[in-house]
Amino acid sequence: MKIATWNVNGIRARHEQFATFVQSEQPDVICLQELKASPAQVPATICDLEGYQCYWHGAAAYSGVGLHIRLASCPEPPQFSHPHFDHETRIVQARAGDTVYASVYVPNGGKDYAAKIAFLNALIDYAAVVQKDGTKLVLCGDMNIARTDMDVHPKERKPNIIGQRQEERDLLEKLLDQGLVDVGRKLYPGADDYFTWWAPWRNLRQRNIGWRLDYVLASQALAERATACPSYREIGTSDHAPVVATFE
Repeated sequence: MKIATWNVNGIRARHEQFATFVQSEQPDVICLQELKASPAQVPATICDLEGYQCYWHGAAAYSGVGLHIRLASCPEPPQFSHPHFDHETRIVQARAGDTVYASVYVPNGGKDYAAKIAFLNALIDYAAVVQKDGTKLVLCGDMNIARTDMDVHPKERKPNIIGQRQEERDLLEKLLDQGLVDVGRKLYPGADDYFTWWAPWRNLRQRNIGWRLDYVLASQALAERATACPSYREIGTSDHAPVVATFE
């Protein structure tokens, strides 16, 4: 099984890249963030992908998340919904059998840091509640937090900058403490060049001077089956790369 997450930074500008990516990778679950489009503005060609059921959750030119699930991978059609703390179209979830998949776009925090902290605390509670009856959870998306200094290129490390603050990192660890595993870091524990976002100037992407902001977080039982979780820096023109986790 393949589970992909990608902050596309505007689906209307990158819908052709998205379609090419799906055709090449054939993920079973696709989580998208920062659609910057309402459902009516999303090109039908990428919603009506053969074999998938999709859900677009966006509004105008800001935020927005999407979720595609391959029907052949589900014992029954997925059930899409939103947790109670959803605001600014930042999270959509789907239950498929004994697993819940969620696409999440955590606020950046630059304009309203308190809202980011509140969203993270709600996400922590959500992860605990979803899994309390044995349901497995895969939480994918742009967390807007670099987990440790290793997740930021040395040239980009800045004390107390939003996204690298200890308070944010502590909350991300608390989220993981709810029974989730950071699949990328589990598989590549010593990789200090494993980034998913690059500021769009000075050829930082080409030079791989970036941050790791995009994650696949999975319940322990699923994470034990993970075999790969690369960041595809060479794909697309978003400032984020798609991340694709493969599970046996």
